[in-house]
Amino acid sequence: MNEEAIRNVVRSLADAWNVHDAEAFARAFQHDAQFTNVFGMEAAGRESIARFHAPIFRTMFKDSRLECAPPRIRFIRPDVAAVDVHWTMTGARDPQGNPWPERRGLMNLIITPDEGRWSIAVMHNMDLPAPDLRDAQQRLQESA
Repeated sequence: MNEEAIRNVVRSLADAWNVHDAEAFARAFQHDAQFTNVFGMEAAGRESIARFHAPIFRTMFKDSRLECAPPRIRFIRPDVAAVDVHWTMTGARDPQGNPWPERRGLMNLIITPDEGRWSIAVMHNMDLPAPDLRDAQQRLQESA
């Protein structure tokens, strides 16, 4: 089933992150994939995505742990899935080397079959605001 294949892509991405393996992380992506991180920095192509992650897996994320919630999958077509994955991360350091408190974020993925397997064509990753800000926004929505 395609949904299980997509869940496996997300699982492989998190597993590679948690062993800090840039090559394994990049294997979840298509050869010509587009990647954008939480800072808006981009990498194009599987090789570039691996090169992009190698130094940060040796430094700011070397002790990090990524946990992914079950993905929300929407098939746009039978061969194109839009996938949202909420995540939490612990053990990271910010780019200046300071401890980075627990982070929460969202990955938006476009996953399609390529080279005989489902893989990521596009990934945009973002940090989410603190829960108190989200809750304040929710109250504004409800009062309108």
